Amino acid sequence: MPRRRRRSPDEARREAIITARARLISGGPDAVTLSAVAKDIGVTHANLIHHFGSAAGLQSALMGSMVADLKGALDDAVARLRTDQGAPLDLVNAVFDAFSQGGAGCLAAWISLSGDLSHLEPVRAAVQDLVQAICDKMGGDGQSRERVGSAVLFIALSAFGEALIGPPLRDMLAQPEDAGRKVVAGLLPSFLIMPPP
Repeated sequence: MPRRRRRSPDEARREAIITARARLISGGPDAVTLSAVAKDIGVTHANLIHHFGSAAGLQSALMGSMVADLKGALDDAVARLRTDQGAPLDLVNAVFDAFSQGGAGCLAAWISLSGDLSHLEPVRAAVQDLVQAICDKMGGDGQSRERVGSAVLFIALSAFGEALIGPPLRDMLAQPEDAGRKVVAGLLPSFLIMPPP
């Protein structure tokens, strides 16, 4: 257990959220408890209650932080699309990285299972911006926006699945680590050109 030390309220909240994220990614939602996080950062349970009000308050702050990071990753993907000739694999990698390394896959599963989808609302604009950036790059009409929306759905669902079950599934199929990304990137161009069935 870390030695106790004085922290500013902002520093204590930030450390708690960083630790809670690491616990979520490594152990799932059940690992994100006030007691465990308090022990990890060397504060009392009562101290965390003071900063967050309850376990639900800590979890909500964690969700907010992770949603902001996911939005940032999607915004970065949009910026890259608008400023260079990023290949489909660049876009796929940006989304897959957000879901795996950033923990958004665990977060999305947690939010979905909690039944409170309002936590995902801040991501709405970032997803719509991503669709618009791809449309702008492709040109085209209203039908292209529908195809792009379907393509973004395909990328996000694939990234979500990869984050949750990718490693053991790839192992069962003797596939390399980047197999899912390459499949999605390979299908993406034809997915965008051909109307969905």
